[in-house]
Amino acid sequence: MKLELKNLYDDFRDGKTIKAYAKLIEDEAKKIDKDINIMEVCGGHTHTIMKFGLPQLMPKNIHFIHGPGCPVCIMPKERIDHAYVLAMQKDVILVTLGDMIKVPGSHGSLQNARAKGADVRFVYSPMECIKIADENPNKKIIFFAIGFETTTPMTAALVDFTLKKDIKNIYFHINHVTVPEVMKELIDSRDEHVDSYNNRIDAFLGPSHVSVIAGAKIYDQFPRDYGRPVVVTGFEPVDMMEGVYKILKQFTEQRCENEIQYNRVVTYEGNTNAQKLIDKYFDKVNLFKWRGLGNVPDSGLKLKDKFAKYDAEVIYDEILPKHEIEDHKLCICGDILRGMAHPTECSIFGTACKPSSPVGSCMVSSEGACAAYFKYGNMV
Repeated sequence: MKLELKNLYDDFRDGKTIKAYAKLIEDEAKKIDKDINIMEVCGGHTHTIMKFGLPQLMPKNIHFIHGPGCPVCIMPKERIDHAYVLAMQKDVILVTLGDMIKVPGSHGSLQNARAKGADVRFVYSPMECIKIADENPNKKIIFFAIGFETTTPMTAALVDFTLKKDIKNIYFHINHVTVPEVMKELIDSRDEHVDSYNNRIDAFLGPSHVSVIAGAKIYDQFPRDYGRPVVVTGFEPVDMMEGVYKILKQFTEQRCENEIQYNRVVTYEGNTNAQKLIDKYFDKVNLFKWRGLGNVPDSGLKLKDKFAKYDAEVIYDEILPKHEIEDHKLCICGDILRGMAHPTECSIFGTACKPSSPVGSCMVSSEGACAAYFKYGNMV
C-alpha cells in the first residue's frame, strides 16, 4: 500500500473512536456536580475544537474556554508599529513569518507598508534570511521574530549561524514569548472587569508544539501550586477527546497532576539541545506586554546584551515608538484571549470584523479564535 499523509492521521480522526471517547467523557461528567471550564492554550487546539464540532460532544457541565494561544494575536500594536517603522527605513529588508502580514498597528499593517514601497518579505523558516542577506549585501536584513517556545529555537539557530559565519547584515527584533508565565497570569490576575480569572479556569489542555521543545516539566507548577490539572494534548480530535477524558478522570479520582497525552511526540524533559541553544542567546525580559493582557512578568525574551550589535531594538532605539496604544473600542480580543468571552459575543464579529477586513488580532491570524469561529462556526 502506498503511504500517504492521510494514512498517518486517519486513526486520530476516526468517528467511532471520537464517539467512544464522548461516551467515556459523559460517564465521567455525571460524577462531577459542578461545571468544569477547560482552557486550551494553543490556537491549533482552538481550530480543532471548532472544525470537528467538539463542543457539541461535551456534556452540559464541560466547557471549552479559549486562551492566548496564538503568538500573532497577542502581539501588541506597539510592536507591530516597530515592525512597520523598521520596514520603512532606507536600505532595510524586513523579514518575518507569514501570519504577520495583515496584523494592524496604528500606522497600518506590514501589507500596507509593502504597498507603500517597503521591502517586506514573509518566510516559512528564519534560515531563509541567510539567502536574502547573501543576495542583498548592501541591505540590512532585519528578522522580526515572533512565536512561543515552538519557534524560538529556529531564531536561535539563525543567530548562531549569523555569528559563526560573521554575517554582517542580519539583525534581530525579538518578540518571542513563553507560555507558563502567561498561564500564571491568567490564574493570578485581577482587573476592574472581573473579580478573578480563577473562576473561569479549572484545568488546562497543555499546548503540543511548545511542549515538544520545552518539555511537559514546565507545567508542574500548575497542579502543585495552583490546583489546576494539566494534560499536554495533541492536535487531532481523538487526541483532544482523550485529553478531556484524562482531565475529568483527575477530577473524579480527586487527583491534580501534570500528564502527557501526546506522548508519541512530547517528553517530560523536552528538546534539551534546543533549550541550550535558546539559553545561549536569549535572556528573559522583566515585563513583556501581551495584547489584551497587559505586561506579563518574565514572559518575553531578548537577545543577550553581549549581542547588542545585532539587536534592532537597540540599534534603532531612537526611532522606535515607545507609547502604548489602545485597541479598537468595539473589539473584545482582550477578553477572548483571557478566556472571559467567546468570539460570537463581540458586537462586530462577522460584520465589521471578518478575515477580509479584520479589526482585531484574533481575526487576523489563521490561528486566532475569531478566525476559527468565522470559518467553522456554522458546523457547531
